[in-house]
Amino acid sequence: MSSILDSLQNHLGPDTIQQISNQIGSDPAATQNAIGMALPMLLSGLSSNAAQPEGAAALDTALGQHDGSILDNLGGLLGGAAGGGIGGAILGHILGSKRTPVEEGVARGSGLNTQQVGKLLILLAPIVMGVLGRMKQQGGMSADQLPDVLNRGKADLEARTPSTGGLGGILDQNRDGNIADDVLRVGTSVLGGLFRK
Repeated sequence: MSSILDSLQNHLGPDTIQQISNQIGSDPAATQNAIGMALPMLLSGLSSNAAQPEGAAALDTALGQHDGSILDNLGGLLGGAAGGGIGGAILGHILGSKRTPVEEGVARGSGLNTQQVGKLLILLAPIVMGVLGRMKQQGGMSADQLPDVLNRGKADLEARTPSTGGLGGILDQNRDGNIADDVLRVGTSVLGGLFRK
């Protein structure tokens, strides 16, 4: 089974980044920077949710609805046909109360404003769920395997970007109650590894 990070990279090529840029009103370089900061946050949020059996079961149930078919029509999603409702709902489940600080941290590090980052996260969340859903469909992934898959994705990201210092506590690494600065620090170190070919 391929890494979730590799699968995400395959779906976030230059054309997709250009479409996302058009949708949020940004240039591709700033969008790519913001994606590099946002994806670790989404993976970390999913991993935290799946760390408990009930969370993994809920995520597994959700993946039954997100079977990966959205990946076959990213143009529809990124063109606005899918609307922000599904992305917003997914994002709420992944980040919960951390959503606003994550948006602020990504905005600070990428140069986008928080409204643009909010739109970006809403577009990325269904893609992340679609990739996971396709992995479930193709690999027969069960609820109890989800934590391992997500942890492997985090380990893959850490291996490519060792200066992150571990993604486990990414949503407030220095325990100061302000995760925006953690997003900025980790995100800037992730960029080279995430999009390096």
